[in-house]
Amino acid sequence: MTSIPQYKRVLLKVSGEALMGKREYGLDNDTVNAIAADVGDVVAMGVEVSLVIGGGNIFRGVAGAASGMDRAQADYMGMLATVMNALAMQSALERRGVPTRVQSAIPMASVCEPYIRRRAERHMEKGRVVIFAAGTGNPFFTTDTAAALRAAEMKCDALLKGTQVDGVYSADPRKVQNAERFETLTYLDVLSRDLNVMDASAISLSRENKLPIVVFNIHAPGAFAAVMRGEGLFTRIVEPNQ
Repeated sequence: MTSIPQYKRVLLKVSGEALMGKREYGLDNDTVNAIAADVGDVVAMGVEVSLVIGGGNIFRGVAGAASGMDRAQADYMGMLATVMNALAMQSALERRGVPTRVQSAIPMASVCEPYIRRRAERHMEKGRVVIFAAGTGNPFFTTDTAAALRAAEMKCDALLKGTQVDGVYSADPRKVQNAERFETLTYLDVLSRDLNVMDASAISLSRENKLPIVVFNIHAPGAFAAVMRGEGLFTRIVEPNQ
């Protein structure tokens, strides 16, 4: 394996649940700090990094709609939760000397920048980590789709998804002991087998833009940096000849 990064510019998608640690709700500071340290190591490698963080540790729009709330209204609440997580990650990164900018799809000038594609690109070129908040700014779209959209807009070389397990499995390995782990999959494999990686919109958008998806365990210490070097355990989702 080489120590040279596999990609020059990437977007890391982290679920809100990944920030909970062992808590049942909210943010676990140790977990946020550990992820921030890993991101800092990748930035130190010379990689241009952006982030999309979900909001499921605070509020999920789908869950709100299921309990009788208007779906669009619930989704907007979920978007605001992602802003809270983005600000927490910004604080953790900047304590490590990593310059960051938060850009929100829902304008809120008092706390962060509005999402402007060209400005985000300039930030990344200058070595700043850009954290994209509030999803796409539209209800009925998940943060997975937002991550695929922003990665395409930023012309990223890959979309990395940090999960609770070390790749894509045929079933949840935490519940199914003999679940099969995949090294490589195609986008159509994920869609046809209904593998629970990202929603169909995100997979389709990535396929259209020939954007490789790399799935790995965000909680393994140094995993993000290892994946960038092509080391460790992860699953790649690409076209057959990509």
